[in-house]
Amino acid sequence: MIGVRGCRRAVTRTMAEHVRYETEGRIARITLNRPDRLNAISESMPGEIRKSVERANADDDIHVVVLKGEGRAFCAGYDLKEYAEAPGTNEYVQEMPWDPMTDYRRMKQNTEDFMSLWRSHKPVICRIDGDAVAGGSDIALCCDLVLMAEDARIGYPPARVWGCPTTAMWVYRLGAERAKRMLFTGDLIDGEEAESLGLVYKSVPGDEIGDEVSELAERIAAVPTNQLMMQKLMINQVYENMGLETTQMFATVFDGITRHTPEGMAFKERVEEVGFKQAVEERDSGEPIDEQYMD
Repeated sequence: MIGVRGCRRAVTRTMAEHVRYETEGRIARITLNRPDRLNAISESMPGEIRKSVERANADDDIHVVVLKGEGRAFCAGYDLKEYAEAPGTNEYVQEMPWDPMTDYRRMKQNTEDFMSLWRSHKPVICRIDGDAVAGGSDIALCCDLVLMAEDARIGYPPARVWGCPTTAMWVYRLGAERAKRMLFTGDLIDGEEAESLGLVYKSVPGDEIGDEVSELAERIAAVPTNQLMMQKLMINQVYENMGLETTQMFATVFDGITRHTPEGMAFKERVEEVGFKQAVEERDSGEPIDEQYMD
């Protein structure tokens, strides 16, 4: 295949447990690869994302990174079958009384792994073909540019119970009022609404998103890496100066608290009882949550 300036593209591909890394010419492609679980976040996935980003940054031939999910979803968030439906405690649910700092240490590492996309010296384009929900939205919103299929959905339903977005990128992309609208309800919105709110760069028909992403990636790939790095560092520094790291510290602590509140622990019990699909449907139904879970 022919790439920038007519040079022939060399294609390489490597596979970790749940993330695939490929290069083609000046473009690196990172693919979340658990399609049987809608690319739900496993224990290894955050670190595999970071290692893939580090690999792209260390490769002088790479100018831009494209992130996507394999199959019909981008990422369904943390795997509730593993972390909520399985009986008893796990990495993210402790016995009471719990230790908030133990939870923080684990979750902050995941947050830092996701933020490797934000801090990458190479621009990162996120392609969302299907749902990007809960922790999946955390991953997507860490990218520099997000393109969504018009019928894809994005949102953070655990804001209702059992979650707080640890990257806090909702507020930095939407502003206070619109971020509150999304996180006070946990609603999902489609690509067209996400674009109209300014959450994502662009929404396009699903059958066009591949071409749109490739065209944008090729355009960026023609720019010297030092120029790309300087523009990204300059823009990101505005948000760093606004207190992004401090906000993420609070968000990550709060995320742990949400899983250990009375309602959070009751939600975990409900998931164990009826399975995560029914429990999530009940949580997101609009019925008062305290009446569902608390006697």
